Order: sequence, then structure tokens, then C-alpha cells
Amino acid sequence: MENLVILGSTGSIGKQTLDVLRKKKGYYKVLGLAAKDEIEILSSQIREFKPEIVSVAEKETASKLLKLFPSLKIYFGEKGLIELSTNQKADSIVFSTSGIVCLKPLIEAIKKRKKVLVANKEILITAGEIINRYLDKYKAEFLPLDSEHSAIFQCLKGENKNEIKNLTLTCSGGPFRNYPKNKLKEVTIKEVLSHPVWKMGPKITVDSATLLNKGFEVLEAHYIFRVPLEKIKVVVHPECIIHSMVEFQDGSVKALLSVPDMRIPIQYAIFHPKRLPDLLEPLDLIKIKNLSFFEPDTKKFPCLKFAYWAGKIGKTMPAALVFADEIAAQKFLNNEIKFLDIPKLIEKILESHRPKLVSKIENIFEVEKWVYEKIEELL
Repeated sequence: MENLVILGSTGSIGKQTLDVLRKKKGYYKVLGLAAKDEIEILSSQIREFKPEIVSVAEKETASKLLKLFPSLKIYFGEKGLIELSTNQKADSIVFSTSGIVCLKPLIEAIKKRKKVLVANKEILITAGEIINRYLDKYKAEFLPLDSEHSAIFQCLKGENKNEIKNLTLTCSGGPFRNYPKNKLKEVTIKEVLSHPVWKMGPKITVDSATLLNKGFEVLEAHYIFRVPLEKIKVVVHPECIIHSMVEFQDGSVKALLSVPDMRIPIQYAIFHPKRLPDLLEPLDLIKIKNLSFFEPDTKKFPCLKFAYWAGKIGKTMPAALVFADEIAAQKFLNNEIKFLDIPKLIEKILESHRPKLVSKIENIFEVEKWVYEKIEELL
């Protein structure tokens, strides 16, 4: 039985990963769990899955947890995340935290040649080139957890990457696909968080509503598959049955279809290269009947366009995009700005940023600091 560590176990992806393991018992032992400060959820997970090691964000939270589980090894902070991601017993590490808190732990896991399963967009976008250098050097196994990137990964199995004509990522279009732009002025937080298909955390649901989440996925695909941005397309596909497509030079197209449930790509990544029996009800195309596709409206949702802009400039510009959105989305969720203020704020940051080369991870933290200070100045 192999050992699995989950960083971000109390978030959406972390919970769904544990649900996969719950349904597919006997393959993996949960060696370690890491969360921020959700003691109640984490405690429940500890009781059920009985990990040997746990990490939380703050020392105070670790002390509270230790009182509940005195025999457990409990760490905190970045050092705790590194301890879990490099643990000698660990075979696979799931990175499902938000932000860049796990940037160093991911690099350290790669150095230890762990199998890394990555759902974290921010790390890949801000430090994609650095991560690829480490992957090339240490030959660690990397598997994407996002449904779109998992689909591309599977479509490229047995193919020559030099024969790729383009990659196509699909998106639902979000809750406001059919809204006129003037109606977006007063949309509420509740409306934004009502995604028509996927169940996700609040921040990523906001990003899906602005279409920036799909822009982030374009940048992720660029780094994961090392395909030029001009070869990566986006189409709106409201049914969310086709998760991505790959077109080859001969005009043929491979696509991956499944019911829209994150547990499918999670299961694929965890058990790769094996495919285990059905986790969910199988896809029924007769029941679905129709699949539809539309061009994304970048005038109504300019954030998708911003992602291509940042990616083409490169250097620290994608990092500036990530941090600007992180703040703007949170300010919207805090009811401090309107929905349409999100792209306005992001655009101002991108226009103000002077990109520099990303030669070391400290460059990324410098951009984070600059963006936070600049937004305070703008507001």
C-alpha cells in the first residue's frame, strides 16, 4: 500500500480526494494532511483517515490540535508543509492549497522525486518556468488534477507532441453567459457563487464567473504541456461534458468526455497509470442529447483576454495577474467592490507592472508585495 499526503485537505479538492480514497479503499494510506485553520473539519478527517503527520498554518492552531490528538506529529507554517511534502514515507503528494503557500514545498517534493499531483493554479502560473526546470532536472512524475489538463494529458498519451496543432480548453461560460453586460453591474455575491455545473470554493467560483479561471487554465496548459499560447484555444461548452480537445496536424481531434465531476480526474491522477472501475454513474450521451459550443465573449469578460496578454509578455506579468485577481476577488467577496470592478482593478495592475525575469522564487514574492501595495494605493 502506497502513502499519500494531501496539502489542502479541508478545501474542495482535498475533500474530494479523500472521498475518492474513501470509495477506493485498500490502495493508499493517508500518511499526512495539511490545512490552514479549519480545526473541526481537519479533526474529523484525522479521526477517519488516521494520518501519522499533520500540518496547519499557525502555531496556535497546532497547539489546539495537539490537545485533541496528543500522539500525533503536528507541524505548522511553511516548514510543516515542507516536512509533509518531503517525508521519506510519502509516495505521492496532492497540492490543493490556494495561493503560493506551497511553492517551496512543491519544489522540495520534486527534488525528492515524489509523484506530485497538482491542482494549484497560482503556483504553476507564477513559477511555471522554475518548476519545469526542477522537473527536467529531477525527473519527478507530475500529474495535473484539473479536469481540463487531465483531459489533455490523457489525449496526448501515445502521441508526438511535435504534431500538436492546437489545444482547446472548454468552459461552462459561468453563471452570466447569457446576461447582457449592463446587467452585470449589480450582480450579487450569491449570484456569482451559483456556478451552473461545478461545486468549487468561493474564490475559484468568482474566477469562473469572470472567465479568468479559464485564462489561468490557458497559462497552466502553456507551462504543463510546453505549448505556445497561440496554439491554446478556449470554447464555451455549457454542458461541460467535453473537458478538453487536442487537434493534430492531420486534422484529427481527440477529446475526453465524462460527467462533470472532479473526482474523475482526481482518481485518474492518484492511480495513474492504472484505471480503476467506475467511481460514478457512467456518461449517458443519449440522455444528454446535445452538445453545444460558443465563442467566449471577451468584451463582456475581458479577464480571459488579460490572461493571454500576461502570458505573452511573460516574466513576472503572470504573477502580477494572479496576485491582482487574488485581492480583487477577495474584495468582491468582502462586498468592498462590485463585480465589474474586478477586471478594472486587474487591468490597472497589469498596466502599471514592469515585468522582470523570474530567475528565483524570491522574484515572485517581490511581485506579490508590490501588487498588494499598488492596490492599496489605487483604492
